[in-house]
Amino acid sequence: MSLIAIIICVIVLIIVLSCINVVPQAKAYVVERLGGYQATWGVGVHFKLPIIDRVAKRVILKEQVVDFAPQPVITADNVTMRIDTVIFFQITDPKLYAYGVENPILAIENLTATTLRNIIGDLELDETLTSRETINTKMRASLDTATDPWGIKVNRVELKNIIPPAAIQEAMEKQMKAEREKRESILRSQGEKESAILVAQGNKEAAILDAEADKQAAILKAEAAKEATIREAEGRAQAILAVQKANADGIRMLNEAGATDKVIQLKSLETFTKVADGKATKIIIPSELQSLAGLVTSVKEIAKED
Repeated sequence: MSLIAIIICVIVLIIVLSCINVVPQAKAYVVERLGGYQATWGVGVHFKLPIIDRVAKRVILKEQVVDFAPQPVITADNVTMRIDTVIFFQITDPKLYAYGVENPILAIENLTATTLRNIIGDLELDETLTSRETINTKMRASLDTATDPWGIKVNRVELKNIIPPAAIQEAMEKQMKAEREKRESILRSQGEKESAILVAQGNKEAAILDAEADKQAAILKAEAAKEATIREAEGRAQAILAVQKANADGIRMLNEAGATDKVIQLKSLETFTKVADGKATKIIIPSELQSLAGLVTSVKEIAKED
């Protein structure tokens, strides 16, 4: 009897424990009672009735990422390419997520493929390759609207890879190579141009400096010649002044000594004699000496007086 009681107690304990549910963070439980929706449990401890209540779905409320396989799409200019997408979504209503669609991930994948085909079908190949951001924005808006009845919010859509056909890839690679070679040629030409300009500017500046140096040298040479001429003229002027001063001093001394005209004439003759001594064959006698005989007589008289 005691064994049966123990078994019953154990069974009751197990049933009671099974009725206690703890919902962890970032999750929600959808609870049904007798097959119908009863409630949505949030974070915390919850109790359910045994047998008649059950947890129908455990929902993750964190943002989730789904990477879909590449989908074939056709552009407006009839180019078939493959594009794979990445979807970032979050469940906002666990009840709608549990009862809105049978397989939400599969539904989002199919919806993404059809939406991508519709958007790419209006674009040409070049626009498709250069309009990733525009395509992402359009897809996010379309998917977010379509998944609202499922309790899902699409936060972001990204085109992971755009894979054109092999022939187009080869043509694009050739075009890119030609563009790179063109840019390289332009850069090389610009470098050569700038180098030539710098060399020309350097030659110009050197020529200007050489001309300035020649100009300064000519100016200095002219100034030196001018200075030499001035010095020479000043020397001559000073020599003339000195001779004139000496003559004036001599006349003054003779006058002070009471010299007569005859003495002056004798001194003049001595001067002419010194001038003519070994240097000239002719002597020009000034007009003041009227005659050579008179001059000799005057000399003799002066000698007698002495």
